Amino acid sequence: MSKVAIIMGSISDMPVMQDAIDILKQFNIEVDVDIVSAHRTPEKLFDFSKNAHTRGISVIIAGAGGAAHLPGMVASMSPLPVIGVPVKSSNSIDGWDSVLSILQMPGGVPVATVALNGAKNAGILAAQIIGSHDKKVLDTIIAYKEELKAAVNKAAEGLNK
Repeated sequence: MSKVAIIMGSISDMPVMQDAIDILKQFNIEVDVDIVSAHRTPEKLFDFSKNAHTRGISVIIAGAGGAAHLPGMVASMSPLPVIGVPVKSSNSIDGWDSVLSILQMPGGVPVATVALNGAKNAGILAAQIIGSHDKKVLDTIIAYKEELKAAVNKAAEGLNK
């Protein structure tokens, strides 16, 4: 079974990152959640990044605010796909510093970046990556997208009544 690691730089990021946890659990994908600070626990960051693939992790979602080095540092050391979630934090400049820190990675060190506080989309993207080689997860994603379509169609019908 595939597993997604969800890490964040601080416990204050948890309210945002909870959306990724919730959607992955909805898709029956195991999650491993931890706090790994690029600046305060660099040794833990190095160990996590270099060894996540040996622990059954398939995708890493990394949420960070402010300078937001966590996703890029993880991507620099891990062979796994990394999805960055920029978090609007108390020391953030309207979140733009976090977005740009995660988005503007140098060539050779990709980080897929979702919207500011977009942890739910990070979870969906992680599930889609896993679904590319796991039919059960793929079928769950297909059903989820059908539910989205049905909800929009139902709302549209309600407009004409």
